[in-house]
Amino acid sequence: MIFDTHAHLNFFEFNSDREDIIKKCLESGVGMINVGTNLKSSEKAIEIAQNFDNVFASVGLHPLNIASEFLRNKGYSGEAEGILENSFDIEKYKFLAKNKKVVAIGETGLDYWYKPKGTAKKELFKEEQKKIFIEHLDLAEELNLPVIIHCRSAFDDLYEIISKRNIKGVLHCFTGSIDDMKRFADLGLYIGINGIIFKIDLKEVMSKVPLEKVLIETDCPYLSPPQFETRNNPMSINQIIDEFSHNRSENIEEIKIKTSNNAVELFGLN
Repeated sequence: MIFDTHAHLNFFEFNSDREDIIKKCLESGVGMINVGTNLKSSEKAIEIAQNFDNVFASVGLHPLNIASEFLRNKGYSGEAEGILENSFDIEKYKFLAKNKKVVAIGETGLDYWYKPKGTAKKELFKEEQKKIFIEHLDLAEELNLPVIIHCRSAFDDLYEIISKRNIKGVLHCFTGSIDDMKRFADLGLYIGINGIIFKIDLKEVMSKVPLEKVLIETDCPYLSPPQFETRNNPMSINQIIDEFSHNRSENIEEIKIKTSNNAVELFGLN
């Protein structure tokens, strides 16, 4: 069984054929973790996971689903289901996280892609995200669960926070430098490789990241590889592994086995 460690079949894009896709994946030996980005999508991820073996869930609040002053003023409608949340309701997320099919906290993290005008507004935007990210880390530590971390244009701030904590988890959809990869791997974090490798140059990272620290993911319905369906799904994981293998000394079967074992080890999949 190969595991897509970051999928979003809980999103509305799959409302018409979700069950068919999941069955096709499982029949092809592809399991998955559907990742929550707010309460609604976290609840949906659990609902799906309860109906299938080798399908799991995570629960969390994506940094761009936080109803910050900047995003509210921008009129931003949020990731996924378009629901912004004013705060991280830790009791509600804790209740969800205690479900036996939940294997991680997240997707959480820092995203500085959008830049408010003015120094004070930029700092407020960042501080709002940091606060809620730290609340996710507190919950993960309390429940002894790994964290699925989103990071965009925020590696230094993320490192400053993570380096002070005893956190296990994965840096999802890695887009950093070789130095970023090394410093986060040295903290024990796994590095998530997905279809972003077809869009930006990560050849050096792919060649040098320790295989024992790699997880393979799709981030579907986003980041579809070339010549794959416009709406990505977990079946593209084989194309991602193939591209990753072109930068490695290991063969495809070694990569499949090792990265699947990594997923089982980090998330306690059974």
